[in-house]
Amino acid sequence: MALGDLETAEWLLDRVRPNTRGLVAARAWVSWTRGDMEQAVELMKTAERERKTVERWSSELHSFQGAMPHLRSVDDYQPRNERVLHVLTNSLPHTPSGYAQRSHSIMLALQDLGWDLSAVTRIGWPITTGALLAESQDFVDGIAYQRLLPQQLETHFSERLQQNAEMLLQHVLWKRPALLHTTTHWTNAVVVQAVANAVGIPWVYEVRGQLADTWASTRDEDAIHSDYYRLFQAREKDATLAADGLVTLGEQMKANLVDFGADSESIVLSPNAVGGQFLQEPGDTTQARIDLGLDPELEYVGTVSSLVPYEGIETVVQAAAKIMPERPKLRLLIVGDGTALPNIVETARKLGIEDRVIAPGRVDRDESHLYHQALDIFVVPRISTKVTRMVTPMKSVEASASAKPVIASDLPALSELVHHEKTGLLVPAEDPAAWAAAIASLLDNPDLARQMGQAGRQWVLEERTWQANAKKYDELYRQILAR
Repeated sequence: MALGDLETAEWLLDRVRPNTRGLVAARAWVSWTRGDMEQAVELMKTAERERKTVERWSSELHSFQGAMPHLRSVDDYQPRNERVLHVLTNSLPHTPSGYAQRSHSIMLALQDLGWDLSAVTRIGWPITTGALLAESQDFVDGIAYQRLLPQQLETHFSERLQQNAEMLLQHVLWKRPALLHTTTHWTNAVVVQAVANAVGIPWVYEVRGQLADTWASTRDEDAIHSDYYRLFQAREKDATLAADGLVTLGEQMKANLVDFGADSESIVLSPNAVGGQFLQEPGDTTQARIDLGLDPELEYVGTVSSLVPYEGIETVVQAAAKIMPERPKLRLLIVGDGTALPNIVETARKLGIEDRVIAPGRVDRDESHLYHQALDIFVVPRISTKVTRMVTPMKSVEASASAKPVIASDLPALSELVHHEKTGLLVPAEDPAAWAAAIASLLDNPDLARQMGQAGRQWVLEERTWQANAKKYDELYRQILAR
């Protein structure tokens, strides 16, 4: 079960004697892991000495079924004009995630437009992820990040949401924002909705991912029929329809919100964008390679990415192996870390090109732009799943800002980011032969690759900056507050 192989786990359990101690509990755990939440709770109720597990699971199921935090209405709440509080899952400086970078960039750009911005993270974070010495507040570039750190964190799901809402309410009463802005997923939304209703202010829900589909993508095809998936989607629909304003990243995700019943015209598109070093004129490719200790005379194709299975990096490894015999200077530069890295390395080893794959691991955010500049071609070889067809990543926008041609899988979300034969190439997903041909075509035609890179940078500067997105948020906030 720990490895996610539920089929084997069930096969083994079927061969255990019926009255063996712990068998019922083990079957309940299989059901829970599969997402069959109601069945798991009922099974665990019949197991010995599992009262605490039943209580914990029942609490989570209760919230999944629609239970909300309850707060008393606050009389005489007086909000501060143009003060907005962002309620986040995580943030800088404790994580360099794309989520945290996006949140920070949005707030900085809105601050430049005159908004009074601050943020607060979910209850217990970042101590719950190992930052045991974290302070109750951090300041990054003038943005205040408040932490909600209770003396004792509730252990059960619904009770923790209630505790989160109560602590957030106290922070809101202190800061007195005129508007709350939160992001996926629905556990953030129910907390923010409860607080917004208690003090009588509007709230915005920003959908940055389809987390139920991400969960289902790691399981078999029946996962979409599970309680977990069905109830998760129901709560996302509730949040979508309850919010006073909706924001999402791309057209595919917008279509999903419309399917939930949202008004298409009211949804604000705020795509992933760039700022900071990526807006500066890209540095010299040769110098970037020298600075990174790379041989400047070689060819480099690669990515800067989290290395998880759906990124499909193995496709590029297989493609590179097809053309490397004729291209002795070709190297794969795979920057990042994640659960897929061992399989990427093993794939390269089996194909006999392990010595031509450079994998420096995760690098500091301040250094990542150098790796973009060092590449000849940036690749986004995502496999085709419901999530990858819908969610637009940040990485290709940064590559385009670095004036690099981008080769990406021909998926709906990625086609919003790569304009075929203008800023890069779209190639069938999981087709190493097609990828090999695409990579070779751009390496053989450096002038075309350079033109694509420049076209991509021009597109980013015109349409994909945080300053451009901030104007959309500014308009949305003012519309909501004027109602």
